[in-house]
Amino acid sequence: MASERSESAAVSTIVNLAEGAREGVKAPSYAVLSICKSLFAGGVAGGVSRTAVAPLERMKILLQVQNPHNIKYSGTVQGLKYIWRTEGLRGLFKGNGTNCARIVPNSAVKFFSYEQASKGILYMYRQQTGNENAQLTPVLRLGAGATAGIIAMSATYPMDMVRGRLTVQTANSPYQYRGIAHALSTVLREEGPRALYRGWLPSVIGVVPYVGLNFAVYESLKDWLVKDNPFGLVENNELTIITRLSCGAIAGTVGQTIAYPLDVIRRRMQMVGWKSASSVVTGEGRSKASLEYNGMVDAFRKTVRHEGFGALYKGLVPNSVKVVPSIAIAFVTYEMVKDVLGVEFRISD
Repeated sequence: MASERSESAAVSTIVNLAEGAREGVKAPSYAVLSICKSLFAGGVAGGVSRTAVAPLERMKILLQVQNPHNIKYSGTVQGLKYIWRTEGLRGLFKGNGTNCARIVPNSAVKFFSYEQASKGILYMYRQQTGNENAQLTPVLRLGAGATAGIIAMSATYPMDMVRGRLTVQTANSPYQYRGIAHALSTVLREEGPRALYRGWLPSVIGVVPYVGLNFAVYESLKDWLVKDNPFGLVENNELTIITRLSCGAIAGTVGQTIAYPLDVIRRRMQMVGWKSASSVVTGEGRSKASLEYNGMVDAFRKTVRHEGFGALYKGLVPNSVKVVPSIAIAFVTYEMVKDVLGVEFRISD
């Protein structure tokens, strides 16, 4: 009897070890698959949202960096008509390939980083408060969003830098850059590796309120609407696509309005050191002059002194028209793709 019990115990131990080993093998593969799905969903969200508003994105950058003494684009509508007349349909989407090559990994890293930062911050918050049921507050969401924005911006900044230059090239410019790879190699060869991160500081400073507020406002609005249902918009404890789009639009409006001046300075600093730059940047004839800034503060000072405070909001109209649907589409597309892929974790958890 004793031997039978010992044999039974040995068999049971072996079975338990086998099951534990099997689960240990499955867990990592499931985690990797979940990460890949999350990154894929974020990438799709970024590509779809940016392509939908590509003409407005190009118009915004042209308004931001054009020479103040030689105005080619007096407004959004006039500028879009001018591009259509001189460059055609392709002109409206110039730089979008580079933009998508940057925004797809940027969006993927941003959404994934937000999820991971949210989990980490929530864990520490629960440990600190001793409340295992505590949820993220708007301020904590702001911190998670800011962290995600900094990581995503830093990881893909060289692509953003060359995208800005490719977008500024027009039909009458010398076309120094033939594409993404050529632009990257040319900047490295002629201006050095540091040039690829020119304007990084105002970008990081701007991304903290921009991305942070986007996530914080979007998630907080959704939570408030689901919990309190003040307008009767909740169906089966879920918000409709239109309601989620509206939440994303409000989030985008708040974030971009606060962070916009830093975006203008970032773009202008990215044009510094560009030999044979587009006439949009340098101007023409007697007004031709290159942009020269010693740093972020110097760029702010010269912009305001020569063009007034309003120059910090040049291109705000097309950017607002672009950002509102872009952010809304990105959030909703991300959640829909994750639903299709069967990823359970949501950024509001």
